[in-house]
Amino acid sequence: MISSSEKLLAQPVPSFARTLDRHGLGLSRGVTKTLQLNLGKLCNITCTHCHVNAGPGRKEIMTRETIDRVLDWIETHRPGTVDLTGGAPEMVPDFRYLVESIRRRAPGTHLMDRCNLVILNEPGYAWVGPFLREHEIEVVASMPCYSAENVNAQRGEGVFDRSIEALRELNALGYGRGDSRYPLQLVYNPGGDWLPPDQAGLEDDYKRELKKHFGITFDRLYAITNLPVSRFASWLRRNGSYDRYMELLVEAFNPQTVDALMCRDTISVSWRGEVYDCDFNQMLGLQWTDDGGTGLFLWDVDPSSTPGRPIATGSHCYGCTAGSGSSCGGAVLANDDA
Repeated sequence: MISSSEKLLAQPVPSFARTLDRHGLGLSRGVTKTLQLNLGKLCNITCTHCHVNAGPGRKEIMTRETIDRVLDWIETHRPGTVDLTGGAPEMVPDFRYLVESIRRRAPGTHLMDRCNLVILNEPGYAWVGPFLREHEIEVVASMPCYSAENVNAQRGEGVFDRSIEALRELNALGYGRGDSRYPLQLVYNPGGDWLPPDQAGLEDDYKRELKKHFGITFDRLYAITNLPVSRFASWLRRNGSYDRYMELLVEAFNPQTVDALMCRDTISVSWRGEVYDCDFNQMLGLQWTDDGGTGLFLWDVDPSSTPGRPIATGSHCYGCTAGSGSSCGGAVLANDDA
């Protein structure tokens, strides 16, 4: 006899677009505020939750030629924020060239570096911390737990101790001490197939434990849901939990999160310059196209013409709309609103 829960799991995932329709919602772009550049898939570590499938053996990185075209676009269109991600963005040979050029050609641009922390103490990368400080770059650092066991299980043996070492270096450089020039945000990702807990409460726990045991301070904690994309999707399937996780995300759909989704005001750019609504769509190949179906690159796009453009969606979008919602800046709603 098949149980009711087994019957539910056997059903296809409801269309996200139809779910929006049932709630009288639409999802289209507003004014672009952030340009998120995925500089490539090269990384010094391999994390189980990584939706980019990044790792030490990857060869895909943004070339100088592509960077120069991106710089031309930034100088012309002046996005308020440029968000640098990867992989480990600092491993791209032209990372410093990119940052220095943005500072020269588009002064006042807010720069963010999505850092895995351990790159700071990787051989040959001692320059990273001082360079970030010199250019007043916001650091958004992956730190999936404040305990060694959980971090090492998710990111690799020894990563926790190296992360603590890197955080101490950043604190010594002035990061995470309340100075608006040197913000330090930490990122929590669940270690398995569950939703993040309340972000505010978890931030309190992180601040208490990291200060008590290691003397470390930081500014904000971002709690980000693991999306069923690439490596994490493969992990779910290997563990036989993909269907259950999708059921969890669908059941936790919160219509109040939709207006605050990052895809409304962020342009995501691949290491080749292709344009997407978000980094997750990028990994799924949901590239922007023109009316004739030709794929668009950043230099094809005038951001003043994109408000109202429909956003490409799929079942993975339930991850960003579950519970308190999820974005590159953590939960999109306060717990009281969820």
